[in-house]
Amino acid sequence: MDVNAFLDGFSLVTEPQNLLYCLIGVLIGMLIGVLPGLGPAATIAILLPITYSIDPVSAIIMLAGIYYGAQYGGTITSVLLRLPGEASSVVTVFDGFALAKQGRAGTALGIAAIGSFVGATVSILGLTLVAPLIAGWALSFGDPEYAALALLGVLLVATIGNGNKLKAMVAAAFGLLLATIGRDSFSGAERFTFGSLQLTEGIDFVVVAMGLFGVGEILYNLEERHGKPHVPAAVANIWPSRKDLKQSSGAIGRGSLIGFVLGVLPGGGAVMSSLAAYATEKRISKNPERFGRGAIEGVAAPETANNAAATSSFIPLLTLGIPANASMAMLFGALLILGISPGPQLVEERPDLFWGVINSMYIGNLILLVLSIPLVGIFVRILRVRPAILAPITALITILGVYTINNSTFDIFVMIVFGLIGYLMKKVGFEPGPMVLAFVLGSIVEDGVRRSMLIFDGDPTGFFTRPISGTILAAFVLVALWPAAKAILARRKAAAVAAPADRDHVDTPTR
Repeated sequence: MDVNAFLDGFSLVTEPQNLLYCLIGVLIGMLIGVLPGLGPAATIAILLPITYSIDPVSAIIMLAGIYYGAQYGGTITSVLLRLPGEASSVVTVFDGFALAKQGRAGTALGIAAIGSFVGATVSILGLTLVAPLIAGWALSFGDPEYAALALLGVLLVATIGNGNKLKAMVAAAFGLLLATIGRDSFSGAERFTFGSLQLTEGIDFVVVAMGLFGVGEILYNLEERHGKPHVPAAVANIWPSRKDLKQSSGAIGRGSLIGFVLGVLPGGGAVMSSLAAYATEKRISKNPERFGRGAIEGVAAPETANNAAATSSFIPLLTLGIPANASMAMLFGALLILGISPGPQLVEERPDLFWGVINSMYIGNLILLVLSIPLVGIFVRILRVRPAILAPITALITILGVYTINNSTFDIFVMIVFGLIGYLMKKVGFEPGPMVLAFVLGSIVEDGVRRSMLIFDGDPTGFFTRPISGTILAAFVLVALWPAAKAILARRKAAAVAAPADRDHVDTPTR
């Protein structure tokens, strides 16, 4: 690790304007975490145009703050209203709301804030130490390695994400198809343009993302959030007792590690890590029946893990140029718009941005810890603002934003089309995340594979003769075959259990 660059990054972050953007990002993140439905990916998509006139380092610091700030914001409504503001906070509802009903909402929020701080700090330390090593290692990557890595990323996004796997694979396939629209960069042939001049350069990733996450979420939330207002539980005794801290310490430690590891994987992210951390605590508990009835570990583990994962998911983006989830895909787009190519060269070419963003997380995490509890009352009051007021304002910002990218009304129509697609996807249970990630990774896969085939003189076995690409493709095969292997093992286990029962039935004498 370059210590001088690391220290320079800290001095950059402590400049007043960067501290301000870090604060703004964290506050916006907490706010949208509180508001159910409008997640960090949608918010980053909506706010992307604002970053055009901001220094790139400040812009990415702010957008990163939105992402990790949202992870804690979702906790507040999960505990007080049984209404997860973020998908990663869904599992917190089980024990968080049970604690609130017992008059311990303050304790739940307090332990969530402490766990979030510890998990994120552990993950930032890991990011600081591991990211430069991965970036240095990735400098030896060529087209075959990037093609294999991007291909593995598409598969992981489609198979280990949350929700229905088949629907995720269909969405990912549609994203790959979208990535082929436009002029072929090798042959010059037009693909799926249908004679449209505007489509010859392909579809702008930001326009697609703003449609799917921006307009799509607005339409979906307008339909979903029209019920009667919720009455939040009272908040008191925020600081956890010594007993609560002792009881939660193991969950916080394990949640930090689980979140850090799963956050790095494409398709893993905050949601999967919070579920895995909760399941782990319940499995190893001596009294698993307490979970769902107000176990403090049931709040500590998922909240620690989702914040740790939110931070570690920056590793593949900053070091390999591979986004791990939809929010990282939006940050990927933001970096491209600002003229910065994320990847292993980022450490050498833009150490100010690389270390500035990483070090801003130390400060942003502290801001989260300090502000999370005092602002609870304000965030709960914001929940009473009617979606019918917020939605038109958000839609106007989105439309103006997408127009300013290329000064094109065509982009507005494309965004509206993808907004309708995003709305319909949510209605029928398709998550837009796999589609957007596959759209981003699709061009990397295609360009990498075609350049590699030129290198290998058309021989595809060349991918397997290179150590790194061969190892990655071997991992691809294992991941692809794992569901089938798992099903076979489950059937054999069921057959083994059933066999003694059948034998006992046969051996039982009849009267």
